[in-house]
Parts: sequence; structure tokens; C-alpha cells
Amino acid sequence: MRPVFESLEYRDILKEAYEEKKAAMSLFSYRMMGDRLEIDGSYLFRVLQKELHLPARCLPRAIEFLGLTGRAAEYFQLLAAYQRERGAKARQEILEKALSLRDVERSRLKDSELAFFRDWWVVAVRCLLEVVNGRANPRELASRIRPSIPEKDIKKALDLLLELGLVKKASSGRLVLAQTHLTASGSDKAKAVEGFQKQMLTLALESFERFPKKQRDVSTLSVAIDELAWNEIREMLRESRRQIQKRVEESTTPDRVMQIVMAFFPLAPEVES
Repeated sequence: MRPVFESLEYRDILKEAYEEKKAAMSLFSYRMMGDRLEIDGSYLFRVLQKELHLPARCLPRAIEFLGLTGRAAEYFQLLAAYQRERGAKARQEILEKALSLRDVERSRLKDSELAFFRDWWVVAVRCLLEVVNGRANPRELASRIRPSIPEKDIKKALDLLLELGLVKKASSGRLVLAQTHLTASGSDKAKAVEGFQKQMLTLALESFERFPKKQRDVSTLSVAIDELAWNEIREMLRESRRQIQKRVEESTTPDRVMQIVMAFFPLAPEVES
């Protein structure tokens, strides 16, 4: 199945789930799925054909059948409400709320593009181009980045960004981002990303000496938790990153480049049984 956030029709999500189950088990039927949702198989067929809506009482069972939790479950419920609502204003309000739950659009870097994560300043240069309005001047860029990076390395970073297609040259000669948000994929993803994260954690430690307190925000929290809390807090952190990315998209006149490092790790790991 596609991620639920790629659809605006909750019945398409249900239909894809049915087709996936059917492909995996030829005997799977509308009656069997209907039993899971607590409705008649013939009624379910008409729902999947978009002739009828799923009864509201069946939504919790549908969410369970689809294996949705958290934000995805809320999104599915909003889509159902959006399709049912007839008032234009109310429909628009529901749709906007649903869309706010979607992830920001991210381009996936392939194995051949993971050199982007090799040196931390390549990422910094890419972000800094937004601050300087695309002026690809190695001397100017080098003067802004901390810790200091030689101009020759800044030039190499600009060349790499162009080579990878992560920035492109506008008709004015200035560089603009080809995509706003990036994520890694491919078989070498873990090694490349972990290497980058280690560099950023080192910079985070050095920031205590490099910048006054008013220019940084560092806090810690030590807690004793169980497995359920562990999973819920991880989801909170994912949601926090998503909200930050959405807020970043609203910044039309950036004047600085910041790095956020979130680390959630054991001080006393659970005892394995």
C-alpha cells in the first residue's frame, strides 16, 4: 500500500488494502473484510466503489484493519469526515486540518548522492545559500561558517552540490535549491547518515565554547520509562521534527543557518530476559 498521506480519498485507502490482502491470499473476500469491519460484504463492495460511505461506527475497526496509529489514524478519520461533509466551508476546514498532518515533501538521495553527507560543511553551504540569496562566493560563504572552513573546500562543496543536482544555477547566475528537504535512501544510507550525525554531535559539543548562550539552546532531560513510553516519546520526537520542517518552509527571509541535534539514548539499558 502507498502511505495513507498520499491519498485524499479514504475509500481508495481501503480498496488498496483489500487488493493487497487479495493478492497475498486469493481466498480473501469482501465478506471476510466486511467481517473485520463489522459490515456486510455487499455493502463493503459498494463502499469501495464509492457508492456509499463507511458507517461511522466502523471507522475504529477500519483503522485497526489498516494498522494505522497516531497521526496516520487521525488523517484517515479526517479524510472520512471530509468526504462526508457537504458544506463547502466545513469541507475546506477539514481538508486543511488533514493536510497539516502530512509530512513535508522530501527528495530521497540515492547511493551515488550520499557524498552530500561526507563533510558537514557541504550541508551548511547548501543552507547558507538561502541566507545570502544564492550568491556562490566562496570567500563570503567561508566568512559566515563556524568553525572556519578554507575557501577551497567551500568551492569544492559548491561544485559537489551542482554535480549532485542539489542546487541549480538560475538565469541570474545565482544558485537556488533544487529541493527544500532531503532524506537518504539506498544500501549505504546508514553509514553515510551516521557519519554525518557524529560530525554534528561533535559540533554541538563544541558549540558551548564557540557561541555565547544567547546564540544556542541546549537542554537535557533524564527519565525512567517503560517500553510504551519509549515508543510514544520516539513518535513525539518524529512529530517535533515534522513540525519544525513545516515551520522552516514558512521562513521566507532566513538570516542564519542553525543545526538541531536530537539525541534520545540509554543511560541504563533495559535488562534482556
